[in-house]
Amino acid sequence: MIYLNGEYMPIEEARIPVLDRGFIFGDGVYEFVPVFERVPFRLHEHFARLERSLAAVKIPNPFSEATFAAVIDKLVAAHPSANQGVYFHITRGVAPRDHSFPKGLTPTVFVMANPLTLPTQKQVDEGLAVAVREDIRWLRCDIKSTSLLGHCMLRTEATGEGCAEVVLVRDGFLTEASSSNVLVVKDGVVLCPPKDHLILPGISYDVILELLAVHRIAHEVRPVREAELRGAEEVWITSSTKDVLAITRMDGKPVGDGRPGPLFRRMRTLFSALKTPPEKPAHRGSPEHD
Repeated sequence: MIYLNGEYMPIEEARIPVLDRGFIFGDGVYEFVPVFERVPFRLHEHFARLERSLAAVKIPNPFSEATFAAVIDKLVAAHPSANQGVYFHITRGVAPRDHSFPKGLTPTVFVMANPLTLPTQKQVDEGLAVAVREDIRWLRCDIKSTSLLGHCMLRTEATGEGCAEVVLVRDGFLTEASSSNVLVVKDGVVLCPPKDHLILPGISYDVILELLAVHRIAHEVRPVREAELRGAEEVWITSSTKDVLAITRMDGKPVGDGRPGPLFRRMRTLFSALKTPPEKPAHRGSPEHD
């Protein structure tokens, strides 16, 4: 069962007009909410990011936060898996093909839930291999746009080389990965690229920052040079589907000693504890209170 424009239906019955601007131009934004034991994780933060993306591209938000939560809860309840990923997709709507944004359109809203693919124990224990590439994407990566061709091109190139992800650099500085934020441990300090227009403001990235602060782990939010990335003791990626994972090989060379490091193992433990649903489902989990 999926949700499309106010109706719940089997996905096989879903239809969208070919003149939908999401199909013609990729004119839309999306959100992805992880669900653990049927409880959405950081739902308010995901809704806030969706609102920021919609506002940036001037699409009116068709949902209140309460409606957003209700649609997610109904799809989650109908799905057999306890751990799910809810994909939320909003386009500008249907209009004759023209580059300028038309006014007065009704946004198209599509939502589906799928089983959540979590990292394997082997990935946690051994880490991931990645390729490093120049960031060729557009300059508004802070918008969670449905236009992901650059991401797909870069990821496909990396997977063709046997890598799980591609880490991106622009003008000599780390930005992010194709579908993850990236953090670096250098001289015992966790280096976190600042949230600007060149990276997506990740919800899991924010969780990492909170945990670093709460547990007084040395960290700096600042631009990270490519040389620091390549000379790091540890490199992590973080996202809604990965939580936090270690990168242990980069362009065929080991990161540090080629194994997940001690700071990663500590962060993985702290992060995993947050995913346990609280006794009162209304509480979505903040490290200061869990």
